[in-house]
Amino acid sequence: MDFEDFIISPRNFKAESWQIGSRITKNIKEDSIVLLFVSDYRGAGGDAEVQDFTAVRKEFYKLSQLDFEIPVVDLGDLVSGKSVQDSHYILQEVLSACHYKRALPVIIGGSNDFAFSLFSTLNFHKKNINYTQISNIISLKQGETINEHTFLGKILGSKNFSIKNYHHLGYQKHLNETDSVRLIKEVEFDIVRLAEMMNSTEKTEPFFRKADLVTLNCDAVESFSEPFSMNPQVNGLNRREICAYMKEIGLSENLKSVGIFNYNIYSENQLNNQLLAQMIWYLIEGINIQRSHPKERHYELFYVLIDEEQYAFKRDTFSNLWYFGDDDNIDNCIPCSRKDFEEAKRGWLNPRLTF
Repeated sequence: MDFEDFIISPRNFKAESWQIGSRITKNIKEDSIVLLFVSDYRGAGGDAEVQDFTAVRKEFYKLSQLDFEIPVVDLGDLVSGKSVQDSHYILQEVLSACHYKRALPVIIGGSNDFAFSLFSTLNFHKKNINYTQISNIISLKQGETINEHTFLGKILGSKNFSIKNYHHLGYQKHLNETDSVRLIKEVEFDIVRLAEMMNSTEKTEPFFRKADLVTLNCDAVESFSEPFSMNPQVNGLNRREICAYMKEIGLSENLKSVGIFNYNIYSENQLNNQLLAQMIWYLIEGINIQRSHPKERHYELFYVLIDEEQYAFKRDTFSNLWYFGDDDNIDNCIPCSRKDFEEAKRGWLNPRLTF
């Protein structure tokens, strides 16, 4: 497929040598981070006309490049298809081209249902996907049309998809129907409320550590001054918290795709543009840090006795991160927190570790 027919190349911006804009290129490179902006908001009740992401780019390009080593590609703006399904198809073709070059695509903008395309494309290249979503809404509605209310049901219900773990973070009880929440719990997927994510990333870090795919619904971020998302909320993760979580996403050891959806592209508020730009920047920082980590790891093994049953925990001596299980292959152990270990020593084992 000739991407020039479906992608509008970004404008050139002047940038100082110390700014990240000075190192950004426009063609997919192997092992790079590829940014692609999407304007199709039909899945969230918006329109599909190409929007101008120039204001976001201006804020992003002038941020520091620090000592980042991974190439950053700004592929441009995706032209929406005639139908929502056409847009999904075009996006999947671009995503597949990224995966073939081991590039990490970061999709910015568009409605939350484009998470379906990220999952579908990744499923073609990899099985047993670990998927983490940050969203204030859990919707498992059924329907032929794909939109922000039906895409999750299509992912979790498809026989063609191979999902190993699904973690849903940041949901708000007062915004959700109880049936969807109950169903997610019944199939033993993890659900974490917004209150458990505030002030610190420590509790939810294990849900990002092995994630292959992470998507963020910007509706989970609180709005200020002017709506930050397509469905603005008075409650949500604040500006500092969401940047900390974007860095945590980048630190995932297996990360292969990221989506930042439902951003209010119609906003002319500079602070909204700054926040989105800095979210992207912190994601890139996390990815650079993770790829600088040594491949060979060493683990300390600890055993805890609870009601005459012995349980094993491991600590990564480099990262100080914790795992549950004594399998020689660390991928077969469950990421957990130090708090899980401390509580086990006091006689209480987190139920999610024994599923």
